[in-house]
Amino acid sequence: MAASRTTAGAPAPAEQRPARKGRTRVRDENGRRMPLWELILRYALLLGVLALMIGPFLWQLSTSLKGPHENIFSSPPSFLPSDPTLHNYTRVADTIPVWDYALNSLKVAAANVVTNCVGAALAGYALARLRYRGRKAATLVFILAMLVPVEGIIIAQFTTMRDLGLNNTLMGVLLPGCVSALNVLLMRNAFLNLPYEVEEAAFVDGANVWQRFFRIALPAVKGTLAVVAIFAFMGAWDDFLWPLIVLSDPDKFTLTIGLNYLHGTFANDERLVAAGTVIAVLPLIVLFACLQRYFFRGVGEGAVKG
Repeated sequence: MAASRTTAGAPAPAEQRPARKGRTRVRDENGRRMPLWELILRYALLLGVLALMIGPFLWQLSTSLKGPHENIFSSPPSFLPSDPTLHNYTRVADTIPVWDYALNSLKVAAANVVTNCVGAALAGYALARLRYRGRKAATLVFILAMLVPVEGIIIAQFTTMRDLGLNNTLMGVLLPGCVSALNVLLMRNAFLNLPYEVEEAAFVDGANVWQRFFRIALPAVKGTLAVVAIFAFMGAWDDFLWPLIVLSDPDKFTLTIGLNYLHGTFANDERLVAAGTVIAVLPLIVLFACLQRYFFRGVGEGAVKG
């Protein structure tokens, strides 16, 4: 009875007390109560970063939609076009074969995604799970490969493609970046975060290495695989220097090289350049919108639920 009275008379824990009406308590990721000034500061910093990241793209989009009689350098600047038009996009297609260039870029980027996802997943699993001599040395080689600047090996890459007869081909554009060292290390870290007990149980049940890879390990790292896919697509789609060096036939140009004609020949027509920029950025936005659910899962994924 005494224990019951003590329990009944004791104040309720803080997490069980009802919140007072009219007061909203904002807490941070550690459960600490956040002061109002800190909350305002965080939102101000986020808005500043958002303006720096999204502002240039919105300006390009607005410029691409403005007609020939609108002043794009007005002061103060006007983000909203008074008479929106899509005529600048049709002019881009009339000036250069933009859709052929986009198709070439899409071929290279799609192939780059496939080769990076497959190659990085296999190499990352081998570095994280398999036991063999030289595994640490192989990991160190991938780390050192990230430290080498592309400009330092681009001449060697060009001579290699020339000796292989792949100059002026889309295969020559694809081959040097078909498996990225960064993507391999991302997949390695993702596989390292998976519990060993799950694969050990599968090994006891008679699963071989390939079964454990395809049925257990790979489905558990979909988030990291999406990160690899986005990085691979962006790297191939935005690449300018290497395709410019290895390609010489205009029919095989990628989109980044083709849009360079707009900057060189029509440098004074900012509307045309802005329209070409939006065309180049649009596929990246679509890809990220499709994979964002997996992208934010990151590399810290678990193996089994329940």
